[in-house]
Amino acid sequence: MSLRKNYQHAVKQFQPKPSYIANSLKAFISGGLLCACGEALRKLYMNGFNVSAVNADHLMMLTIILLAVLFTALGVYDTFSQFAGAGATILLSGFANSLASAAIEHRSEGWVGGVANQMFKVGGAVIVYGVVVAFVLGVVHYIV
Repeated sequence: MSLRKNYQHAVKQFQPKPSYIANSLKAFISGGLLCACGEALRKLYMNGFNVSAVNADHLMMLTIILLAVLFTALGVYDTFSQFAGAGATILLSGFANSLASAAIEHRSEGWVGGVANQMFKVGGAVIVYGVVVAFVLGVVHYIV
């Protein structure tokens, strides 16, 4: 047996086995709770502040993004995402966390070379994917 295979075998013996069912349940419950909080915010804006449904949607998204960035800056979101796993990566909060953490991590390199560059590296792929999917769906909608 080669040195590499011996090493891989030794590492595999001592690696803890992940609990897929428990991790899936934590992700499902925490992601669901995040979405339920978003829906509660939406209802609060609609009923409590007498805002239209469209404006309540916008305010809810803005609030979730603001809270995700704030919790990322305070270091709370990392702890939550370690617990929640994939449940912490729902679209709004996960994307806001990735942009904010990239900006915080590279702020010492300057605004353009550090913060903006890293934010566009992270966000660029999402923007390109969104534009391409929107184009493809637009063409499919036009044909059908």
